[in-house]
Parts: sequence; structure tokens; C-alpha cells
Amino acid sequence: MESSDKLLKIIKYHFNDSTLLDTALTHRSAATKNNERLEFLGDSVLGLVISTELYQRFSDIDEGVLSRLRATLVKGETLAELAREIGLGDYIQLGSGELKSGGFRRTSILADAFEAVIGAIYLDGGLKAATTFILQRYHTRLQQVNPEEITKDPKTRLQEYLQARGLPVPVYTVLSIDGESHQQIFTVKGCVDVIDHDIQASGKSRRFAEQQVAEKILELLSNDE
Repeated sequence: MESSDKLLKIIKYHFNDSTLLDTALTHRSAATKNNERLEFLGDSVLGLVISTELYQRFSDIDEGVLSRLRATLVKGETLAELAREIGLGDYIQLGSGELKSGGFRRTSILADAFEAVIGAIYLDGGLKAATTFILQRYHTRLQQVNPEEITKDPKTRLQEYLQARGLPVPVYTVLSIDGESHQQIFTVKGCVDVIDHDIQASGKSRRFAEQQVAEKILELLSNDE
């Protein structure tokens, strides 16, 4: 793991309490005191900042479109991309197993660490400092946001697809909920009459897992057409 001095220059923030950054960069596989709580906090701060920015930028679009815009900007893949842009994986402290398996490249680990850094900045410098960091990292993506290009979410698209063909709507069932209360992973299956087997997916919320299932079903249906 590289020294965090270079990272501080990249993110353009100096910590008054350097232990916050150390914790933000510590994965649960490496220590009991890890970044899970900071990731939880950072997720909330990120949601607030991005919601506020979208609300101010787009005064004439409704809540549904705003929600889909925000979902695109704060999803795990986007967070991992932002983490890679600042080379965050080089600074994450991992346990030996995660290190050997290339955990520093894993989307979920990178996304969680990025949110943990936001949480650390928020605790250290307040909302203003966290907002500055977030808007700096999101500048290009926010400039490129186009509400007209945001499609309906997968669950809505799948339901409309099936209803247009006179077919029953999907049935989603939670198969399991694993992990601690603040870091749960939901595994969900989806059933539709036009596919002869269940489709499963996992995510950090039931809603996200259901959206992933719907996306997989839509892909299968489009391949069959």
C-alpha cells in the first residue's frame, strides 16, 4: 500500500485528523476498525450533495427523473470509476486473502472506500469540505448529465414489456439477507412466465437487487426476440 501523502495531493484535502483517512482506507478484511461505518456515513452525504446539485441544476424535471439521475451518479460502478480515477485502490489496506485475489481492483471494495473517504472528509471538515470534494470529482459527470437520456428503471421497463404482451407481472422474492445490519447484502430471485427458470441477483438493498434481476430478465428477453 502506498503512502497516503500522494493521495492527499490528488484529492486536494488536508486532514486535521489523519486517523480518519487511515480508517477510510482500511477494508474489513484487514482490521476490526475498518471503513464500514465511514462508508455508511459517506453514502448519506453523497446522496444529499448529489440530490441538492441535481435539484438546483434541473428546476423543471420531476422527482422520478431526479431519482433516476441520482441513481446513475451514485451507483457502485460510477463510484468505482471515480475511485480508479484517483488511484484509490493503491492506498486501500486489505487482508492477505483479499490482496491475493486482487481486491484492490474489485468494484465493491473501491466503491465502498470512495464513500468512506467522503465520510472521513465530512467528519473532519464538515459538509462544505465534503461537498467541495464531491463536486470536484463529479464535475465532468454532472456537466454531461442529460435528463432526456435517462431511461426508466429496469423494473418499470420489464413490467411495461410484460403488460404490453398481456403477461403477468414479475414476482420478486428475497432469498437471503446476509451481513451486519449496516452492511447487508440482499439476494433476490425473480420469476416471469416467459422464462422457465428463476433469475437471481444480489445487492446492498432489496430494491437494487430487484433492479438487477429485472435487468437480467430484460437482457434474456431481448436476446430471444
